[in-house]
Amino acid sequence: MSRAFVSCFLLASAVFGQDRVKDLAAHFDGKVAVYAKNLKTGAVYSLAGETRVNTASTIKLPILIGVFTAVAEGRAKWTDTSELGKENKVGGSGVLNEMSDGTKLPLRDLVRYMMLLSDNSATNMVLDHVPGNDVNKTLEKLGIHDTRSLRKILRGNTPEGVSDAGRDPANKAFGIGVATPLEMVTLLERLYKGELVSKEASAEILDIMKKQQWREGLARRFEVDVADKPGALDHLRSDVGIVHSKQGPVAIAITCWDIPKIDWSADNSGYLFIADAARILVEDLTKPTP
Repeated sequence: MSRAFVSCFLLASAVFGQDRVKDLAAHFDGKVAVYAKNLKTGAVYSLAGETRVNTASTIKLPILIGVFTAVAEGRAKWTDTSELGKENKVGGSGVLNEMSDGTKLPLRDLVRYMMLLSDNSATNMVLDHVPGNDVNKTLEKLGIHDTRSLRKILRGNTPEGVSDAGRDPANKAFGIGVATPLEMVTLLERLYKGELVSKEASAEILDIMKKQQWREGLARRFEVDVADKPGALDHLRSDVGIVHSKQGPVAIAITCWDIPKIDWSADNSGYLFIADAARILVEDLTKPTP
């Protein structure tokens, strides 16, 4: 373990003399994994932050990074199109499922549907252009070893677009993607620093994230810019993003799972935990150290 890594944890320990996030988690009916980092000071907080978790729709951020990389390397073009039809419409979040068959959509628009509305049909069409294996190769080159795109979103009972990682029995339980909060924060930090693809591409990705429409999680308690991507399943809520607080930017990744009650309202207990934990993390990680 590097000296800098140790010092970051010592700094976080000093800030979190009273571990309010851990206390909050102790009263949560389910399991949680949390990782956060002050992108200016380097102070970090982890509660099971290296746990491999089901991503739900937060995997759409690594997919987006994979697409920007493919375009930069000439393996895809923003003008590449997909034709909407019964064969590529899936249920769940988004609007493309309601649009007319035969509608042609460029890749540039598809990634925005995927991120702004978490559109599942758009996500599957994006993966037609840049498959999961290509996304995962990009992640591996970035030193991200546990986060993987596993398959397309289900259209029926038979999984489609399964990546090599998705065929690994160790990943069978993780649905469309697997990640750790630590690795998600690592990607967010590199985006913030302009290190992914290019400074311009990193800034564009974060700008897209600032405009996404689901604000029940990380953004719930803040009146500042939050660039994030949430995810939801029946018994899971997750969110990954950067809170641009007045005291400094804080990157946060939180997953709540094994939530007993199915609740698709904005007041799902997982959303409330994410919102409250994010507020605490920003407060504590931006406090001046003694």
